Amino acid sequence: MTIIVCGLGDVAATLAARRPSHMVTLLDPATMIATPGGLQAERHLKLAVNDIAEPAEGLVLPSEEVVRQLLEFGRGWDEAAPMLIHCWAGISRSTASAFVLACERNPEADEAVIAAAMRQAAPHAYPNRRIVALADDMLGRRGRMVDAVEAMGDYDYLVAAPFDFAVRY
Repeated sequence: MTIIVCGLGDVAATLAARRPSHMVTLLDPATMIATPGGLQAERHLKLAVNDIAEPAEGLVLPSEEVVRQLLEFGRGWDEAAPMLIHCWAGISRSTASAFVLACERNPEADEAVIAAAMRQAAPHAYPNRRIVALADDMLGRRGRMVDAVEAMGDYDYLVAAPFDFAVRY
C-alpha cells in the first residue's frame, strides 16, 4: 500500500482526491490543525514538533516519545487505504516519518533501497535527521537508516510536491 506525503497546503485536496484512512500531522504547536472533517479523530495522529535536529530555545525537538507514537500509530494502519503524512512543506518531518514507517514495515529490507525509492519519488525529500536517528535506534538498525538518508544527498526544494511512497520493499 501507499503513503502519500505532502505539505500542509496540499492536505485538503489530497484528502478529497485520495481518501486516506489515516493521517499524520507534524507541525509546530502554534500551527497544529484540527482533524479534518471526514476523518475519524482516532485515525489522525498529531505530533507537535518543530523541524529541527538539535535543541533550540523555544522550539520542540523531535523526541523518542514522538517516534514511539508514530510507530505505534503506524502499526494500527491496515494498508487498505493510503495513509497521508504531512508537515509544513512536505520535505523533512513528513518524509522522515514515511521513511521510518517503511523501514518498520520492512524489517529485512535494505534501508538504502527504501531511501533510494524515496529520492526517486521525491527530489525534494530531505528526511529530518533527528527523527530518523531516533527510529534507527528504536528499530535496532545500527545506523543503517541514518546512513541511507545521508546517502540520498542534497535535495531540490523547488520541486516540492505531493508524492506517493510505497510501503513494501
